[in-house]
Amino acid sequence: MIISQTPLRISLSGGGTDLANYYRDHEGFVVSTAIDKYIYVMVKERFDEHIYVDYSTKEIVNNVHEIKHDLVREAAILTGMTKGFEVMMFADIPSEGSGLGSSSSLTVGLLHAFYQYLGNLVTAEQLAREACKIEIDILNRPIGKQDQYIAAYGGLRSFRFCKDEKVDVTAIDLNSEAKRKLGSNLLLFFTDTTRKAASILEEQNKNIQNTISFHNTIKELAFDTLDGLNKLEINRVGENLKTNWEMKKQLASNVSNKEIDNMHRLAMDGGAMGAKISGAGGGGFLLVYCERDKQDTLRRSLQQYRELPFFLEKYGSKIIFDQTRYDIK
Repeated sequence: MIISQTPLRISLSGGGTDLANYYRDHEGFVVSTAIDKYIYVMVKERFDEHIYVDYSTKEIVNNVHEIKHDLVREAAILTGMTKGFEVMMFADIPSEGSGLGSSSSLTVGLLHAFYQYLGNLVTAEQLAREACKIEIDILNRPIGKQDQYIAAYGGLRSFRFCKDEKVDVTAIDLNSEAKRKLGSNLLLFFTDTTRKAASILEEQNKNIQNTISFHNTIKELAFDTLDGLNKLEINRVGENLKTNWEMKKQLASNVSNKEIDNMHRLAMDGGAMGAKISGAGGGGFLLVYCERDKQDTLRRSLQQYRELPFFLEKYGSKIIFDQTRYDIK
């Protein structure tokens, strides 16, 4: 039996510039961090040759090409899984529409678990690259690359998305005090709505040529966020979240709505320095930056919304259980 644990993420700045329609002409830049909320994938050998896939639906099939769950199917095909195994998936939060990168974390976690089951060691770069291949190239999802990379690498990092498809990954090293301040000043509140990102991202992709100036500003905010972190000016993260949200709303028509706008207003009135919807928009979680001495007021202002406590996560996808009894190759 193999169990992989893959973190979810919050994007601090630059989201949207990791879309191919943007970075292939202008290069993208994102600052993101993993958090201690996870997707778990369990793979175990079966006595018979059937394939069992357990999620909200249970599938029993004879070969990998018959699997209906597209991420499981493509990850199994790519890694070389064949028959006689069972895969189960679990998530710490709603597994779709959260805006925390759960689909990409699942893809990375599936690849990691399958490769470990087959006895193959893989790097974070390979996991991220192949997860992008599955989601973007094979399944044609209109998404960017940041989620796969932060899920694989973990930690607090910046990502430069180059015109030639190369991704430069850089760890952001903070001292313990700065890391504590960043982690304690970031909060997540659930909008009570989940949504599929595809429709928002499809519109955003189509609009890119008309929204270049907004994307450029978002990228500059990401550079400024990195500069602030490197100089231990942590509050610049919050200041840039505020501006990032104003830019983000210009990228597609359904990024926000009346309920989200009201929730954002309550956060700002409650003492937040900045806030934005995590992910594509339209629902999921509101990411808020608020200094500790104002957080009691903030929580009272947002008391109707459920808070998701979290810590920053140092590690990317990892194998937390490995008990392979036989040579399954």
